[in-house]
Amino acid sequence: MPPSPCQLVLHPDPVLRETARPVESFDESLATLVSEMIRIMHESEGVGLAAPQAGHALQIFVCNAGTEDEADSVFINPEIMQTDGAQEWAEEGCLSLPKIHGRVRRPTYVRIRAQDLTGATFEVESETFHARIWQHEYDHLQGVLILDRMRPIDRLAARRAIKDLVGR
Repeated sequence: MPPSPCQLVLHPDPVLRETARPVESFDESLATLVSEMIRIMHESEGVGLAAPQAGHALQIFVCNAGTEDEADSVFINPEIMQTDGAQEWAEEGCLSLPKIHGRVRRPTYVRIRAQDLTGATFEVESETFHARIWQHEYDHLQGVLILDRMRPIDRLAARRAIKDLVGR
């Protein structure tokens, strides 16, 4: 795993379109990378961050919905096991797409299985904001951005901001 420190990667960096590789070693370098990801998430005032957004095409994401006394969560090699519920259009943003927001449709219920920093497997489920965060970050591990999921009218409205990112 490349050394820290990490930094936030912005669109159109190619790592954001890669399919992330599974994590195989649960060692100190993994813990360091996760720590850096959590730092970036908090410094950027985000609620989640996937490893590709920190420049690493690995199946890891961290999140914290910002509810009172919530601890940071780490999901390694996550799998979405089940989704359900009526799809809703809700506004989403992305740290790798600054100044770009759009309405994205997602299932309301998610059950996800992942590993923690020690490699232990766990499952969680949610019908709250967490479900949306997990799906958004999981998309990053598949090389999918909110640009791919937002309503066409929102993509059109964001075209100038997208052009500015691509031209920087």
